[in-house]
Amino acid sequence: MKMPTFLFSLLWSLPLAAAEAPATAGMQSAAEALMKLLTEAQRKDAVFPFQSDAREDFRYTPRERSGLPLDRMEPEQREAAMALLDTALSEEGRLKADQVRVLEGVLRDLEGRPEYRDPGKYYLSLFGDPGAASGWGWKFEGHHLSLNYTIVGGETLVVTPSFIGSNPGEVRLGEHQGLKVLRAEEERAKALVTLLLKEGRDEVVFSTEAPAEILTGEQRKADATKLVGIAVEDMSPAAKEALIALIQVYTGRHRAIWAEADWKKIEAAGVEKIHFGWAGGTEDGKPWYYRVQGPTFIMEAANTQNDANHVHTVWRSFDGDFGRDMLRDHYRQHEVDHGNH
Repeated sequence: MKMPTFLFSLLWSLPLAAAEAPATAGMQSAAEALMKLLTEAQRKDAVFPFQSDAREDFRYTPRERSGLPLDRMEPEQREAAMALLDTALSEEGRLKADQVRVLEGVLRDLEGRPEYRDPGKYYLSLFGDPGAASGWGWKFEGHHLSLNYTIVGGETLVVTPSFIGSNPGEVRLGEHQGLKVLRAEEERAKALVTLLLKEGRDEVVFSTEAPAEILTGEQRKADATKLVGIAVEDMSPAAKEALIALIQVYTGRHRAIWAEADWKKIEAAGVEKIHFGWAGGTEDGKPWYYRVQGPTFIMEAANTQNDANHVHTVWRSFDGDFGRDMLRDHYRQHEVDHGNH
Protein backbone atom coordinates (compact mmCIF):
# COMPACT_ATOMS: atom_id res chain seq x y z
CA MET A 1 0.00 0.00 0.00
CA LYS A 2 1.39 3.37 -1.04
CA MET A 3 2.10 5.75 1.83
CA PRO A 4 0.32 9.13 1.52
CA THR A 5 2.75 11.87 0.52
CA PHE A 6 2.07 13.98 3.59
CA LEU A 7 2.73 11.02 5.92
CA PHE A 8 6.01 10.30 4.14
CA SER A 9 6.94 13.97 4.54
CA LEU A 10 6.17 13.86 8.24
CA LEU A 11 8.18 10.68 8.83
CA TRP A 12 11.14 12.05 6.89
CA SER A 13 11.10 15.26 8.92
CA LEU A 14 10.90 13.61 12.37
CA PRO A 15 14.68 13.37 12.97
CA LEU A 16 15.12 17.02 11.97
CA ALA A 17 12.27 18.12 14.22
CA ALA A 18 13.74 16.25 17.20
CA ALA A 19 17.06 18.02 16.72
CA GLU A 20 15.42 21.42 16.33
CA ALA A 21 13.10 21.15 19.35
CA PRO A 22 15.50 22.59 21.99
CA ALA A 23 16.31 25.55 19.73
CA THR A 24 12.66 26.32 19.00
CA ALA A 25 12.02 26.16 22.75
CA GLY A 26 14.64 28.87 23.18
CA MET A 27 12.92 30.94 20.52
CA GLN A 28 9.60 30.49 22.32
CA SER A 29 11.16 31.66 25.60
CA ALA A 30 12.62 34.74 23.91
CA ALA A 31 9.25 35.61 22.35
CA GLU A 32 7.47 35.21 25.68
CA ALA A 33 10.10 37.34 27.44
CA LEU A 34 9.56 40.12 24.92
CA MET A 35 5.77 39.96 25.20
CA LYS A 36 5.97 40.32 28.98
CA LEU A 37 7.83 43.61 28.56
CA LEU A 38 5.28 45.17 26.20
CA THR A 39 2.55 47.51 27.38
CA GLU A 40 -1.05 46.78 26.49
CA ALA A 41 -0.94 49.42 23.75
CA GLN A 42 2.25 47.95 22.32
CA ARG A 43 0.77 44.46 22.33
CA LYS A 44 -2.13 45.68 20.23
CA ASP A 45 0.36 46.71 17.56
CA ALA A 46 2.77 43.79 17.90
CA VAL A 47 0.61 40.69 18.45
CA PHE A 48 -1.73 39.18 15.84
CA PRO A 49 -3.72 35.97 15.48
CA PHE A 50 -1.71 33.27 13.72
CA GLN A 51 -4.10 33.30 10.75
CA SER A 52 -3.82 37.08 10.36
CA ASP A 53 -3.41 38.32 6.79
CA ALA A 54 -0.44 40.35 8.00
CA ARG A 55 1.64 37.20 8.52
CA GLU A 56 2.03 36.62 4.79
CA ASP A 57 2.26 40.30 3.84
CA PHE A 58 5.79 40.06 2.46
CA ARG A 59 7.36 43.47 1.75
CA TYR A 60 10.87 44.83 1.48
CA THR A 61 10.21 48.28 0.01
CA PRO A 62 9.93 51.42 2.19
CA ARG A 63 6.29 51.68 3.25
CA GLU A 64 3.92 51.74 6.21
CA ARG A 65 3.86 48.40 8.01
CA SER A 66 1.96 46.58 10.70
CA GLY A 67 3.82 45.61 13.85
CA LEU A 68 5.73 47.45 16.56
CA PRO A 69 8.68 49.55 15.33
CA LEU A 70 11.98 49.70 17.16
CA ASP A 71 11.61 53.44 17.72
CA ARG A 72 8.51 52.81 19.85
CA MET A 73 10.32 50.39 22.13
CA GLU A 74 12.12 51.17 25.36
CA PRO A 75 15.80 50.10 25.55
CA GLU A 76 14.96 46.93 27.51
CA GLN A 77 12.29 46.02 24.96
CA ARG A 78 14.65 46.58 22.02
CA GLU A 79 17.21 44.39 23.74
CA ALA A 80 14.59 41.65 24.09
CA ALA A 81 13.61 42.04 20.42
CA MET A 82 17.24 41.62 19.38
CA ALA A 83 17.54 38.59 21.66
CA LEU A 84 14.63 37.04 19.77
CA LEU A 85 16.37 37.81 16.48
CA ASP A 86 19.49 36.07 17.79
CA THR A 87 17.56 32.84 18.31
CA ALA A 88 17.15 32.66 14.51
CA LEU A 89 20.17 34.35 12.97
CA SER A 90 23.81 33.32 12.86
CA GLU A 91 26.45 35.90 13.79
CA GLU A 92 26.86 36.66 10.09
CA GLY A 93 23.11 36.95 9.59
CA ARG A 94 22.71 39.24 12.59
CA LEU A 95 25.55 41.41 11.30
CA LYS A 96 23.85 41.76 7.92
CA ALA A 97 20.54 42.67 9.55
CA ASP A 98 22.25 45.32 11.69
CA GLN A 99 24.15 46.70 8.70
CA VAL A 100 20.96 47.03 6.65
CA ARG A 101 19.64 49.37 9.34
CA VAL A 102 22.96 51.25 9.33
CA LEU A 103 22.49 51.81 5.59
CA GLU A 104 19.07 53.30 6.23
CA GLY A 105 20.90 55.95 8.25
CA VAL A 106 23.36 56.44 5.39
CA LEU A 107 20.45 57.02 2.99
CA ARG A 108 18.85 59.43 5.45
CA ASP A 109 22.01 61.53 5.47
CA LEU A 110 22.48 61.34 1.69
CA GLU A 111 18.88 62.20 0.84
CA GLY A 112 18.03 64.50 3.73
CA ARG A 113 14.69 62.73 4.35
CA PRO A 114 14.73 61.64 8.00
CA GLU A 115 10.99 60.89 8.04
CA TYR A 116 11.38 58.50 5.08
CA ARG A 117 14.74 56.88 5.84
CA ASP A 118 14.57 55.90 9.49
CA PRO A 119 16.63 53.09 11.12
CA GLY A 120 13.95 52.97 13.81
CA LYS A 121 11.25 51.94 11.33
CA TYR A 122 11.92 48.22 11.52
CA TYR A 123 8.90 46.37 12.83
CA LEU A 124 8.47 43.28 14.96
CA SER A 125 5.26 41.25 14.71
CA LEU A 126 4.24 38.11 16.61
CA PHE A 127 1.60 35.73 15.28
CA GLY A 128 -0.30 33.35 17.54
CA ASP A 129 0.72 32.14 20.97
CA PRO A 130 4.42 31.25 21.28
CA GLY A 131 4.69 27.50 21.62
CA ALA A 132 1.23 26.73 20.20
CA ALA A 133 1.28 23.26 18.63
CA SER A 134 -1.02 24.49 15.88
CA GLY A 135 1.66 26.94 14.77
CA TRP A 136 3.00 30.35 15.66
CA GLY A 137 5.42 32.78 14.08
CA TRP A 138 7.04 36.16 13.97
CA LYS A 139 8.66 38.57 11.58
CA PHE A 140 11.16 41.41 11.63
CA GLU A 141 10.73 43.69 8.67
CA GLY A 142 11.59 47.10 7.26
CA HIS A 143 13.21 48.59 4.19
CA HIS A 144 15.48 45.99 2.60
CA LEU A 145 14.86 43.44 5.35
CA SER A 146 12.12 40.84 5.62
CA LEU A 147 12.81 37.96 8.00
CA ASN A 148 9.86 35.60 8.47
CA TYR A 149 9.70 32.65 10.87
CA THR A 150 7.05 29.99 11.30
CA ILE A 151 7.20 27.31 13.98
CA VAL A 152 5.24 24.15 13.21
CA GLY A 153 4.25 21.57 15.81
CA GLY A 154 6.30 23.36 18.43
CA GLU A 155 9.50 21.96 16.94
CA THR A 156 10.25 22.78 13.30
CA LEU A 157 11.30 26.24 12.11
CA VAL A 158 10.61 27.57 8.60
CA VAL A 159 12.79 30.56 7.64
CA THR A 160 11.40 31.57 4.25
CA PRO A 161 10.65 33.95 2.70
CA SER A 162 13.88 35.70 3.56
CA PHE A 163 15.00 38.97 1.95
CA ILE A 164 18.06 41.14 2.52
CA GLY A 165 18.86 44.17 0.37
CA SER A 166 21.60 46.77 0.37
CA ASN A 167 21.50 50.38 -0.80
CA PRO A 168 24.17 51.45 -1.40
CA GLY A 169 25.51 48.07 -2.44
CA GLU A 170 28.88 49.43 -1.37
CA VAL A 171 29.25 52.63 0.63
CA ARG A 172 31.77 54.80 -1.21
CA LEU A 173 31.97 57.88 1.00
CA GLY A 174 31.74 58.91 4.62
CA GLU A 175 31.98 57.17 7.96
CA HIS A 176 30.93 53.76 6.61
CA GLN A 177 33.03 53.84 3.43
CA GLY A 178 33.79 50.31 2.24
CA LEU A 179 30.76 48.70 3.88
CA LYS A 180 29.39 46.04 1.52
CA VAL A 181 26.63 44.11 3.26
CA LEU A 182 26.09 41.49 0.54
CA ARG A 183 29.72 40.98 -0.43
CA ALA A 184 29.66 37.18 -0.12
CA GLU A 185 26.43 36.86 -2.14
CA GLU A 186 28.11 38.76 -4.99
CA GLU A 187 31.65 37.44 -4.80
CA ARG A 188 30.71 33.76 -4.53
CA ALA A 189 28.35 34.08 -7.52
CA LYS A 190 30.90 35.95 -9.63
CA ALA A 191 33.53 33.35 -8.78
CA LEU A 192 31.15 30.62 -9.95
CA VAL A 193 30.15 32.27 -13.23
CA THR A 194 33.80 33.13 -13.95
CA LEU A 195 34.80 29.50 -13.35
CA LEU A 196 32.06 28.20 -15.63
CA LEU A 197 33.02 30.64 -18.40
CA LYS A 198 36.67 29.57 -18.11
CA GLU A 199 35.46 25.98 -18.52
CA GLY A 200 33.78 27.01 -21.77
CA ARG A 201 30.26 26.84 -20.35
CA ASP A 202 28.99 30.01 -22.03
CA GLU A 203 25.38 28.87 -21.61
CA VAL A 204 25.55 29.86 -17.94
CA VAL A 205 24.88 33.45 -19.14
CA PHE A 206 21.25 33.29 -20.27
CA SER A 207 21.03 37.01 -21.09
CA THR A 208 23.53 39.81 -21.60
CA GLU A 209 21.01 42.18 -20.01
CA ALA A 210 20.09 41.81 -16.35
CA PRO A 211 16.41 41.95 -15.33
CA ALA A 212 15.52 45.18 -13.55
CA GLU A 213 14.51 43.34 -10.38
CA ILE A 214 14.29 39.92 -8.76
CA LEU A 215 11.49 38.10 -10.57
CA THR A 216 9.61 36.89 -7.50
CA GLY A 217 9.26 40.47 -6.23
CA GLU A 218 6.93 40.93 -3.26
CA GLN A 219 4.59 38.12 -4.31
CA ARG A 220 3.09 36.25 -1.40
CA LYS A 221 3.62 32.97 -3.24
CA ALA A 222 6.75 32.41 -5.27
CA ASP A 223 6.26 30.24 -8.33
CA ALA A 224 8.98 28.34 -10.14
CA THR A 225 10.46 30.29 -13.04
CA LYS A 226 12.01 29.06 -16.27
CA LEU A 227 15.13 27.02 -15.60
CA VAL A 228 18.18 28.84 -16.97
CA GLY A 229 21.90 28.33 -17.07
CA ILE A 230 23.45 25.02 -16.09
CA ALA A 231 22.26 22.14 -13.90
CA VAL A 232 24.52 20.80 -11.17
CA GLU A 233 24.47 17.38 -12.83
CA ASP A 234 26.25 18.99 -15.80
CA MET A 235 28.83 20.90 -13.74
CA SER A 236 32.42 20.03 -12.98
CA PRO A 237 33.17 19.04 -9.37
CA ALA A 238 34.78 22.45 -8.81
CA ALA A 239 31.72 24.30 -10.12
CA LYS A 240 29.38 22.14 -8.04
CA GLU A 241 31.43 22.90 -4.94
CA ALA A 242 31.32 26.63 -5.74
CA LEU A 243 27.54 26.55 -6.19
CA ILE A 244 27.01 24.74 -2.90
CA ALA A 245 29.17 27.37 -1.21
CA LEU A 246 26.94 30.09 -2.70
CA ILE A 247 23.76 28.38 -1.52
CA GLN A 248 25.21 28.06 1.95
CA VAL A 249 25.81 31.81 2.09
CA TYR A 250 22.01 32.13 2.06
CA THR A 251 21.24 29.25 4.42
CA GLY A 252 24.13 30.35 6.65
CA ARG A 253 22.37 33.59 7.52
CA HIS A 254 20.65 31.47 10.14
CA ARG A 255 22.02 29.54 13.09
CA ALA A 256 23.83 26.33 12.26
CA ILE A 257 20.97 24.10 13.43
CA TRP A 258 18.55 25.80 11.01
CA ALA A 259 21.11 26.04 8.19
CA GLU A 260 21.91 22.32 8.45
CA ALA A 261 18.22 21.38 8.48
CA ASP A 262 17.53 23.52 5.42
CA TRP A 263 20.51 22.10 3.56
CA LYS A 264 19.26 18.56 4.25
CA LYS A 265 15.90 19.52 2.75
CA ILE A 266 17.64 20.88 -0.35
CA GLU A 267 19.70 17.68 -0.61
CA ALA A 268 16.61 15.50 -0.24
CA ALA A 269 14.92 17.29 -3.15
CA GLY A 270 17.94 16.71 -5.39
CA VAL A 271 21.11 18.80 -5.57
CA GLU A 272 21.84 17.54 -9.08
CA LYS A 273 18.62 19.18 -10.28
CA ILE A 274 19.60 22.66 -9.12
CA HIS A 275 20.28 25.21 -11.89
CA PHE A 276 22.46 28.31 -11.81
CA GLY A 277 22.08 31.08 -14.37
CA TRP A 278 23.59 34.54 -14.78
CA ALA A 279 22.44 37.65 -16.64
CA GLY A 280 24.31 40.90 -17.29
CA GLY A 281 28.01 41.60 -16.94
CA THR A 282 30.63 40.22 -14.61
CA GLU A 283 32.84 43.32 -14.56
CA ASP A 284 32.71 45.75 -11.63
CA GLY A 285 30.10 48.45 -12.17
CA LYS A 286 28.02 46.41 -14.62
CA PRO A 287 24.41 45.44 -13.76
CA TRP A 288 24.00 41.76 -12.95
CA TYR A 289 21.44 39.19 -11.87
CA TYR A 290 21.58 35.52 -10.98
CA ARG A 291 19.30 32.83 -9.77
CA VAL A 292 19.75 29.45 -8.17
CA GLN A 293 16.68 27.29 -8.64
CA GLY A 294 16.03 23.80 -7.36
CA PRO A 295 12.92 21.61 -7.27
CA THR A 296 11.66 23.28 -4.08
CA PHE A 297 13.30 26.70 -3.85
CA ILE A 298 14.72 29.74 -5.60
CA MET A 299 17.45 32.16 -4.58
CA GLU A 300 17.73 35.37 -6.57
CA ALA A 301 20.02 38.38 -6.54
CA ALA A 302 19.86 41.55 -8.64
CA ASN A 303 22.14 44.57 -8.77
CA THR A 304 20.77 46.94 -11.40
CA GLN A 305 19.53 50.10 -9.67
CA ASN A 306 21.59 53.19 -8.80
CA ASP A 307 24.25 52.47 -11.43
CA ALA A 308 24.55 48.87 -10.25
CA ASN A 309 25.11 49.78 -6.62
CA HIS A 310 21.82 48.62 -5.09
CA VAL A 311 21.45 44.91 -4.38
CA HIS A 312 18.40 42.75 -3.67
CA THR A 313 18.70 39.12 -2.54
CA VAL A 314 15.92 36.71 -1.69
CA TRP A 315 15.36 33.06 -0.78
CA ARG A 316 11.91 31.61 -1.40
CA SER A 317 10.32 28.15 -1.10
CA PHE A 318 7.72 27.32 -3.73
CA ASP A 319 5.40 25.36 -1.45
CA GLY A 320 7.02 26.07 1.89
CA ASP A 321 7.06 29.84 2.40
CA PHE A 322 5.47 30.75 5.75
CA GLY A 323 5.44 27.00 6.53
CA ARG A 324 2.51 26.37 4.19
CA ASP A 325 3.48 22.80 3.30
CA MET A 326 4.43 21.77 6.83
CA LEU A 327 1.34 23.38 8.35
CA ARG A 328 -0.82 21.57 5.81
CA ASP A 329 0.81 18.24 6.69
CA HIS A 330 0.58 19.01 10.41
CA TYR A 331 -3.15 19.74 10.20
CA ARG A 332 -3.76 16.60 8.12
CA GLN A 333 -1.88 14.47 10.63
CA HIS A 334 -3.93 16.06 13.40
CA GLU A 335 -7.08 15.00 11.55
CA VAL A 336 -5.72 11.46 11.09
CA ASP A 337 -4.87 11.17 14.79
CA HIS A 338 -8.34 12.32 15.82
CA GLY A 339 -9.93 9.97 13.32
CA ASN A 340 -8.22 7.01 14.99
CA HIS A 341 -9.82 7.66 18.39
